[in-house]
Amino acid sequence: MSETKIPREGRTQLRVGRLTKAHGLKGAIKVEMYTDAPERRFVPGAVFSLQVPTSSPWHGKTLELIELKWFNAQPVAFFKGIPDRSAAEKLVKAILWIDHDPNEAPEDDAWFNHQLIGLKVIRDGKQVGTLAQVDHFPAQDLLTVTTENGDVLVPFVKSIVASVDIDAGEMVVTPPPGLFEEIADDASVDETVAADSAVADSAIAEPADADVADSTKSD
Repeated sequence: MSETKIPREGRTQLRVGRLTKAHGLKGAIKVEMYTDAPERRFVPGAVFSLQVPTSSPWHGKTLELIELKWFNAQPVAFFKGIPDRSAAEKLVKAILWIDHDPNEAPEDDAWFNHQLIGLKVIRDGKQVGTLAQVDHFPAQDLLTVTTENGDVLVPFVKSIVASVDIDAGEMVVTPPPGLFEEIADDASVDETVAADSAVADSAIAEPADADVADSTKSD
């Protein structure tokens, strides 16, 4: 998804990107964008707070952008204090946050965590649960959805979260099979196939039901 807003250290910040891989020998780092407006967020002089493990030498520090370039449609950033590849590699997987300006125009697909928590989670027109928690990880955000059968972890990606409607209090999801329900094991599937075959054989044995038998086989 796009930018995520969250209160951090007493102020509201926006998560706008993640550093993924050192690029070249001069300290450049590839960036995975979490914003639809990189031209507004990644300008020379922009200062980013870093989400890194407490064991990282960059914990509690900030990065100032020198320049953002594009190589083969891939954004690559240069930062102050990162002179070479060795220094860049220490920042891989760091998540970038910037301070939120309450006076700026809102960006599409950007929400505060408190706006998301409590939303009804809708699948195929029916509520399957309630959004209880949002966690931010280096690879992606993860949603905890409370259902009748317990909590379900849902990746916050466009292929699964189709839409978010804060005014309606709903989040529509299109999850893959098995995310919200149990998938039959091989034994159950075999039993179902055997039962269907028995029904088909029985139908074929009755001449008066020949049309039904043909229909069953075609399925």
